[in-house]
Amino acid sequence: MTNPMSTMLAAYQNHLKSNSTLRWWGRITKATGQLVESDGPFCAVGECCEIEDGTGHVYEGEVVGFKGSTVLSMALEKVEGVRYGDRIATWGAHPRLGVGTDLLGRVIDGRGEVIDSGPRVHTEAYWPLHATAPQPLKRIPIVDVLGCGVRAIDGLITVGRGQRLGIFGGSGVGKSTLIGMMARGSSADVIVLGLVGERGREVREFLEKALGDEGRRRSVVVASTSDQPPLIRIRAVLAATSLAEYFCSQGKNVLLVVDSLTRVAMAQREIGLAAGEPPTSRGYTPSVFTLMARLIERAGRFSTGSITAFYTVLMEGDDQQDTLVDSLRALLDGHIVLDRRLNMQNHFPPISVLDSLSRLMTSVCQPQHLDKARKLRKLMASYSASEDLIRVGAYQKGVDPVLDRAVAIVPAMNGFLQQDAGQPSSFDASVTALLALPE
Repeated sequence: MTNPMSTMLAAYQNHLKSNSTLRWWGRITKATGQLVESDGPFCAVGECCEIEDGTGHVYEGEVVGFKGSTVLSMALEKVEGVRYGDRIATWGAHPRLGVGTDLLGRVIDGRGEVIDSGPRVHTEAYWPLHATAPQPLKRIPIVDVLGCGVRAIDGLITVGRGQRLGIFGGSGVGKSTLIGMMARGSSADVIVLGLVGERGREVREFLEKALGDEGRRRSVVVASTSDQPPLIRIRAVLAATSLAEYFCSQGKNVLLVVDSLTRVAMAQREIGLAAGEPPTSRGYTPSVFTLMARLIERAGRFSTGSITAFYTVLMEGDDQQDTLVDSLRALLDGHIVLDRRLNMQNHFPPISVLDSLSRLMTSVCQPQHLDKARKLRKLMASYSASEDLIRVGAYQKGVDPVLDRAVAIVPAMNGFLQQDAGQPSSFDASVTALLALPE
């Protein structure tokens, strides 16, 4: 049995080893918005820094770049009261997050500080926010299914344990509701939710309505609101990913959900433009696409556990060919597209099955399940191609046997695809219902 005192001392000793007792100082020469320019200190990009104003108030920040001999830093909060000549210090440390099982059921912010009304959290270890992705050969092939509790996903867009998928949709089509549904019905051991750039009022609503008590007991929520500085929003998604890595290292199968990756990209664009990066495609800086790849590659299946990741992506004007959308679709192992038209028809969840794809479905599904899903997809595609003709009465039964079968199964198919948010379905139940559908 592990001695609690030994655990606390080990965490303290690790903290001392990773933090230098030396501090390097510089002087502020300019402050514009969240960006602070200074003459010194001696530092590297990505290191933590502290900005001290004339009253002694200290602002935590991070070094984001250099411009000639000028150090560019960004604070984690609004910089008010900072003057020319104020001091800025670094000590060679990189941002880390206190982790531990006490975080289950809790809500923290981008700094790792608890923001709910619960007791203080005991930290078991510290995990780097900017951890590197594992080497390719350290990954294990994905062959096991992870049930999501959603019939449309488990039956026709089956997810493997350790897979990375995107949930693509416009604003207001039900992404948050679908996330809560998966959190309650997932077969994962631990759920980590990263709410990035959310409206302040929606955080509590999400916890109480979408997640609920059942989902919250095995979840850690990292929340940052839209009014917070871009660096805090970036740290929220980094903290969520680091927590997922920690629980994965403990042998857990983790479900990581980030809402949304688009807001992460926008926050990184703000930082990149402030640091002098050139805007490229759609105004996004090169560091945006680098960050996206690094985040996504940190999830997967490993020898200790797995991180199955869902990233929501906002499609501006429901445009699937948007630059960021297309780039993320290429990085991910599959995508789930939410259709506004289905949402308007009160078809929930509004998943467009024909536009959605799981690239690992063939690796994780049983042959009978896979064969049935392919047949149903074929019938759905036939119906979709002729839907306008059917609605105007131009369809004639007997001309196309495939279309005839498609028209006949539409009511049963819609009954399978539609699911109440409060009624999760197990993976086995979803597959059984799928196999029972007529062909």
